[in-house]
Amino acid sequence: PHCNGMGYRDASALAAMRGMKAEGGWAVVCTEMVEIHHGADVSPYVELRIWNDQDIPMLARIADRIHAHDSLAGIELCHSGYTAVNLWSREVPIAASAMPAASYYHDPVQARGMDKEDIRNLRRAHRAAALRARAAGYDLVYVYAGHGLGIFQHFLSRATNFRSDEYGGSLENRARLLREVIEDTKDAVGDRCAVPVRIAMNEFQGAAGLEPAEVEDAIALMAELPDLWDLSLSSWSKDSQTSRFAEEGFQEPHIKGVKKLTSKPVVGVGRYTSPDTMVRVIRQGIMDMIGAARPSIADPFLPKKIEDGRLDDIRECIGCNICVTHDFTMTPLRCTQNPSMGEEWRRGWHPEIIRTRSTDAHVLVIGAGPAGLEAGRALGQRGYQVTIADAASEAGGRVARECRLPGLAAWGRVRDWRLLQIGKMANVALYLESEMSAAAIAELGADHVLVAAGAAWRRDGTGRHHVRPIVMAPGADVLTPDDLMAGKRPASRDVVIFDDDHYYMGGVLAELLRKEDYTVTLVTPAALASAFTKASLEQAVIQKRLLDVGVRIEANQAVDAIARDHVLLACVFTGTTRALACGSVVLVTARNPLDELYHALAGDGFAVSRAGDCYGPGTIAAAVHSGRRFAEEFGDPPRDHLDLPFRREVIALDQS
Repeated sequence: PHCNGMGYRDASALAAMRGMKAEGGWAVVCTEMVEIHHGADVSPYVELRIWNDQDIPMLARIADRIHAHDSLAGIELCHSGYTAVNLWSREVPIAASAMPAASYYHDPVQARGMDKEDIRNLRRAHRAAALRARAAGYDLVYVYAGHGLGIFQHFLSRATNFRSDEYGGSLENRARLLREVIEDTKDAVGDRCAVPVRIAMNEFQGAAGLEPAEVEDAIALMAELPDLWDLSLSSWSKDSQTSRFAEEGFQEPHIKGVKKLTSKPVVGVGRYTSPDTMVRVIRQGIMDMIGAARPSIADPFLPKKIEDGRLDDIRECIGCNICVTHDFTMTPLRCTQNPSMGEEWRRGWHPEIIRTRSTDAHVLVIGAGPAGLEAGRALGQRGYQVTIADAASEAGGRVARECRLPGLAAWGRVRDWRLLQIGKMANVALYLESEMSAAAIAELGADHVLVAAGAAWRRDGTGRHHVRPIVMAPGADVLTPDDLMAGKRPASRDVVIFDDDHYYMGGVLAELLRKEDYTVTLVTPAALASAFTKASLEQAVIQKRLLDVGVRIEANQAVDAIARDHVLLACVFTGTTRALACGSVVLVTARNPLDELYHALAGDGFAVSRAGDCYGPGTIAAAVHSGRRFAEEFGDPPRDHLDLPFRREVIALDQS
């Protein structure tokens, strides 16, 4: 199961996405968390709901799309307790014990402690949701106690359960509600559906919360009660760690003791992308089945490729968590590796299939970065004659440079998979160390030119905070991320990094320079280092890493001026300035598209387009998507700018 930013708002898109995974051979395809009651409302996040019978048709559509490919459909019923703030329903949140509600925005809301009637009503609501799930056609009906987001975990954990009645105190008492709801659910669905339990094995709070030994004791109390144990970590940021901080299979130490406690199947996760690793954990008896959210996003056809022996064709997850960010931004799911993710219904894209060419055109792609490689690969798959040229000595563009930074090695998979696919195509040629001028392009005689030359980091400090260049003294040592990635280093050992980008780059470069024994101060106008990474579940880990390696962080500050021996900091709230001594400055602010060639060709009358960072600097995922979109739409009649390039669902108005 995984959230996706679509939920009840984009039902057809969500159904198509789940159906694509079933087509790809996954044995069980599950929904994300599904709110069982209007008092379990996690708005503004867009998840699924099973509040009443009105929700059954939407959920049935998802199950039907899964069943169409002979996979089992699972539904993750959820009441989020004190983490459901009920902003839409305006109900008072409930919790095992009274406490402030936990929300992304720190909403000024408190959850009330549940009394016995509340517990009875919760059981009734879960039973009603289970019956609706069965009516919608689901084969597995989950009881959810994971990620710090399920109320049954809140009852189980002494970190959130301070009760003194039969539902608090001892482990047996704290596990009572979970046991009762499992029994209720099994009674409701009968032998028509399996009832798995998704449970958090570790809350990482020491003895104050759940630890593997105590969770194992809880599992032992009801070992044979559910039909399957689905193991995870808590919170979500611990469960879905990025490749920057965790290797494949990182959860194994926390879950390896469960198999010996039960005869029921055990499922585990850990961003498994290697078939060899998957086989190992099964053979070692750590788990019976592999759970895969992010790997199935990157390659919905991973199981079929294993079955067919096409292991080299697996599009491996890079562990960047761009998929997660779009649940937090409440927008449709996307993936760096798989640009069709979230576009199955909206644009009709398929991760493995693309329509054949409509003309005999020869396309020249200038730039072998993520956009250029994806465009060339997809055009080649369509059957076009494609030439890819890049001035660099290696393919990959920004990916080739960034994957050498601390923790980002797995990001190189974006390049590697595309090069492997292109290498199999006789109709696609790749030329490196080939800088293309307008004259050379004319001589080649391609029918269409796609410029995907990337972007360069700005040297003047212009970005979000400064709309005009920063004042710099003559002779000041000022560098950009491009300089550092090219091997250049600061002239001074005392470095300030001005991070007005707020994603990963500033923090990664700070870590790089500290490892090389530079003294580093990270200055950011935001309140936190790498602030956007809250959405990728990394921010707290990044800030801890920076502090642990000795990076000084100056938050809520901007670099207003750069001298040879200091920078002038200004508070973003008061404007108060002060000098901070340093000898070198790295500016991580904004990027300029390298689009000069595009404009020159367009001015000379060439049939030319642009893609990726050359068109609009953004994420690697955006660049890959841009390349795929060009390839998908190439040869089509021009679309009017006012026409939508995708489908969307519009709410049907109530007639009352």
